[in-house]
Amino acid sequence: MKFLRLLPFVVALPLAAQQRVALTPPMGWNSWNHFAGRVTDADVRAAADAIVSSGMKDAGYIYVNIDDTWEGKRDASGVLHTNEKFPDMKALGDYIHSKGLKFGIYSSPGPQTCARFEGSYQHEEQDAKTWAEWGVDYIKYDLCSYRTIMREAAAKDPANGEKIQSDLMRQAYQKISDAIRKTGRPMVLSLCQYGWDEVWTWAPSLGGNLWRSTGDISDSYLSMSQIGFSQAGLSKYAGPGHWNDPDMLEVGNGRMTAEEYRTHMSLWSLLAAPLLAGNDLSKMSDETKSILLNKEVIAIDQDSLGKQGDRVWGKGALEVWAKPLSNGKVAVGLFNRSLEAAPVSVRFADAGAKSSAKVRDVWAGKDLGTKQGSYTANVAAHGVVLLILE
Repeated sequence: MKFLRLLPFVVALPLAAQQRVALTPPMGWNSWNHFAGRVTDADVRAAADAIVSSGMKDAGYIYVNIDDTWEGKRDASGVLHTNEKFPDMKALGDYIHSKGLKFGIYSSPGPQTCARFEGSYQHEEQDAKTWAEWGVDYIKYDLCSYRTIMREAAAKDPANGEKIQSDLMRQAYQKISDAIRKTGRPMVLSLCQYGWDEVWTWAPSLGGNLWRSTGDISDSYLSMSQIGFSQAGLSKYAGPGHWNDPDMLEVGNGRMTAEEYRTHMSLWSLLAAPLLAGNDLSKMSDETKSILLNKEVIAIDQDSLGKQGDRVWGKGALEVWAKPLSNGKVAVGLFNRSLEAAPVSVRFADAGAKSSAKVRDVWAGKDLGTKQGSYTANVAAHGVVLLILE
């Protein structure tokens, strides 16, 4: 009698289960902002080590994400292998998991990634299966060369070109979402398509856990502030399991002041944005650690209510943003985008708080007592005063 060898039985994840992998905005590290195409296996292991030793893991940073340039070539069966910088991706994933962390990776729906390495075009299920075998927990899927496919299709029917491009883009993300869920392994799905086509209106229905709502960030106050403050009006699209993503953190990369980096961290936390550090974690200054590891700021971002904050007042270079928190509290950011210090006021009613509120200055770590109706602070140039109203 012949016996059949039983194959592993994989149950596809329902869409609802896909959203449970990111009930709060994902926190961790991504290789691109600092290492770009130079990233190696050793760099990623060092980042995992530093997340643990620095206290970042305890603060909630758990994803260790490799961005572009890890990809090698496909074999005769179409299976994608790594290049010489990453000799054993399964072993690297195991190392990250051994630290109590989660493992993230990068690909594209196009034939090539942004750095012109191998993409997942026409290999979506095959690649998702490979990622699952490696133990991947997070996938960043960057539109890149798929835009050429979209444009070429649109050029054949210019009258309907915009709709054709939109449909093709959505189909590409639906395809990878289905492929990931088919593996049975929960993975965070990050859509990286730069906020095109009002992605926040359709990404959750395709299984997207976060979606880039902007173009790429760079390590400058101009870039960071233009991206961060442009998020006004998007709060209603975010919530547990699905988040607007204004791109990764630049804190600690050296081209902004500490004041500007505190503005960066404050604004991203009020936005309930994913907090993905983008610096060299093995060489962090105490100042950088004090910003990335501030537990009260992180708690604003990770609040269980899952509400994104929004602008509630603005005049010229001065802005007030507020984020509802659990237990009836409200986080408020007083921002000064000008080149000189200036007073900024918040009316408690504008922020959704009671007329009388206890005020805490988060970065100063000080309780300021009970205030009536409003509060005014002198805010440094390019700076922030971050408050909790209770």
